[in-house]
Amino acid sequence: MLELRFVVENPEVVRKDLKKRGMLEKLSWVDELIELDKKRRDVQKKLDDLRHKKNELSLLINKNKKEGKDISNLIKESSELPKRIRELEGEFKNANQRIRYLLMRIPNILDESVPIGKDDSENVEIKRVGTPKKFDFELKPHGVLAEELDIADFKRAAKVVGSGFVYLKNELALLDLALQRFAIEFLIKRGFTFVEPPFMLGREAYEGVTSLDDFEQVMYKIEGEDRYMIATAEHPLVSMFMNETIDEDKLPLRFVGFSPCFRREIGSHGVDTKGLFRMHQFNKVEQVVFSTPEQSQKIFEELQKNTEDMFAALGIPYRVVNICTGDMGIVASKKHDIEAWFPREKAYKEVASCSNCKTYQAVRLNIKVRRKDGTREYLHTLNNTGIATSRAMRAILENYQNRDGTVDIPEVLQPYMMGISKIKKH
Repeated sequence: MLELRFVVENPEVVRKDLKKRGMLEKLSWVDELIELDKKRRDVQKKLDDLRHKKNELSLLINKNKKEGKDISNLIKESSELPKRIRELEGEFKNANQRIRYLLMRIPNILDESVPIGKDDSENVEIKRVGTPKKFDFELKPHGVLAEELDIADFKRAAKVVGSGFVYLKNELALLDLALQRFAIEFLIKRGFTFVEPPFMLGREAYEGVTSLDDFEQVMYKIEGEDRYMIATAEHPLVSMFMNETIDEDKLPLRFVGFSPCFRREIGSHGVDTKGLFRMHQFNKVEQVVFSTPEQSQKIFEELQKNTEDMFAALGIPYRVVNICTGDMGIVASKKHDIEAWFPREKAYKEVASCSNCKTYQAVRLNIKVRRKDGTREYLHTLNNTGIATSRAMRAILENYQNRDGTVDIPEVLQPYMMGISKIKKH
């Protein structure tokens, strides 16, 4: 979230950003935060004065008592203070709660490079890499093809748990593991520390990394417990340093995390409603970096290049798009998506998102950098998908599909496939 001090000192910056995002209903929150901050300061001063007065009266009562003086008026005056103090403490608590409520829902300040746009149709293409292959036969839907090859079973998964799940089998299960190992080893070689994080988080930690709307729309909650199934390894990796301060000379900290991801969201997005593209459960390799503010733009470019290089190595054509204001969530300040080419739809579709969140998550989680001069400030957090294996597998099943219904394995993955170079029907 934004620091309260930043909002109070830069109200026009916040208002301008809300207008860019089309969040006009939140403009009044800026004025409310300024008033709440003033009220909180006033109440705090009154509390300090009353507590000081209570201490002085207590000393005076003890002194007069020892001297045999009448203390009845002093006792009466002192007895009235606790009630007033409790009332002011309640006002102070209510003001703080309202301030946090508003700050948790005001979005990050957009980077100047973010294009203005109403929705994803106005995202700006930056570049295209790779030449889409031309097919002289009709491509099969990847879900149908996977079942014909006996490498996936959607029907039995639906029977035992519902739609949005799959049993991966044979070569497709191996391909999932191959993509994981390829991405993890690729990033370790580029200086990342490999972490397998917890697959659940408590709400306090989770509120630090994502929009509160996600608790209703995306996450699965463990009934009766303060635990949520993670939607991406980014979330436990970023919250790992909650309430900590990291020395400047240790930054940037680069992590590659692997986890299954659990998401409630699902819908008909494209021609294949049965398949691997949008699921309740999938596996993902994620990049997360903690950096100083002055390092973060360079790190953003580094994370973007890592994922581009992996998709180039897989031989999957892709494009990069700059996400516009209307398609941006509240957490990121800047976001670039990689969209892979899906030849059956003749369209590019998102397979990775690179985000610079700047101080937004760090403020929520209270993660700071300790500068060499001893001062402290909030650091920057960044993340990018390494490879979400389900979407990468769909891209492979389409881009490497053959007329006879077989599927070639990208050469870079073959060392992880027990010597298998082609998926054939069982």
